[in-house]
Amino acid sequence: MKILMLTPYLPFPLMSGGQTRSYNLIKNLSKKHDITLFSLIKNDQEKKYIPELKKYCKKVFVFNRSKTPWTLRNILLTGFGPYPFLVIRNLAPDEKSAVKKELEAEKYDIIHAETFYVMPHIPDTKVPILLVEQTIEYLVYKHYVEDQASLLVKIPFSIDVMKLKFWETHFWKQASRVVAMSESDKKEMLTLAPKLKIDIVPNGIDTDYFSARPRKEIAPAKVLYVGNFKWIQNVEAANILVNEVWPKIKKEIKNVKLWIVGMNITDKLKEYASDDIEISEALPDIREAYSKASVLVAPIKGPGGTRLKILEAMASSLPVVTTSVGAEGLGVIDEKEALISDDLDGVSENAIKLLKNKNLSRSLGLYGKKFVESKYTWDKSAQVLDNIYSKVVYGK
Repeated sequence: MKILMLTPYLPFPLMSGGQTRSYNLIKNLSKKHDITLFSLIKNDQEKKYIPELKKYCKKVFVFNRSKTPWTLRNILLTGFGPYPFLVIRNLAPDEKSAVKKELEAEKYDIIHAETFYVMPHIPDTKVPILLVEQTIEYLVYKHYVEDQASLLVKIPFSIDVMKLKFWETHFWKQASRVVAMSESDKKEMLTLAPKLKIDIVPNGIDTDYFSARPRKEIAPAKVLYVGNFKWIQNVEAANILVNEVWPKIKKEIKNVKLWIVGMNITDKLKEYASDDIEISEALPDIREAYSKASVLVAPIKGPGGTRLKILEAMASSLPVVTTSVGAEGLGVIDEKEALISDDLDGVSENAIKLLKNKNLSRSLGLYGKKFVESKYTWDKSAQVLDNIYSKVVYGK
């Protein structure tokens, strides 16, 4: 098939869950299909990554969006226009005209839109559209407004959440078919648009890559959190970990450190750095964190996200402690592949239990690794997506 794929970011380098997902699916799908990629970039320096993507794509086109989301243009267009901020932030008029020209010049079998907020770039067309939603965005921002936003911004942000919900649902309905990450996302979509045709394509993991670097028992023990901190749910989870979970762990186990690792770490999070809290930004190889940590603790409360940190930790044989939201949609069984609790005292107790019991820690790590290897590999995810392409194009 000839596939026209639109993503809101260049799928390389692998700095976020979304980039990792898109890159690996493109890599696997390219074995059977011709892919033309349209992506947004923040600056021209990102163009140096295009050759990597051309290994798997016939053509790659990039278009500039603003380097920072909070431009006067974006704020005014959001305040006085119909679209929510997320759509305006990712809107590139040049891309819209280029997509139109490409569809006029070439015959494509299907358009793959990665996230609903690339949909405004697609003109009226008879080419079927598959819309892939990595997360339900309005729920992410609704959680932020209700639980984290200051009173000063609650009203304007609440209005934006309503616009987000409207347009997200609108574009789902415009697509020929929709892909969700999990059963819980699918269920939420169907409550808003009962007639949607929805399939599920879970994330994957390069299990060979993560298992190639074996874990080491290092003293002192390390409690790990990993994330891209542009994602507000990661900021929230890290703050919960530092302020509510970590003190209880530290009180019970003296010789232990907390290790926060990731991209775009906020200044506020960096202020937590101390003798027993280590902050590491932009590690060259994330496997270093998984191999040197004792347990991943992810007290995630907000919905959404790719959950790749959970799968990566499991693929690395690192035991995982998280919440039901953190494990949502993965099919993980509590006390078998991970320890799950929605009570923060329970999260702390589960982490302490693993730090004290090496046999339990090893067992959980082993079962987690087997679980990921059996269910979450990129070639399996790509095969599911390939079957969905056939449904959309041929009605199979």
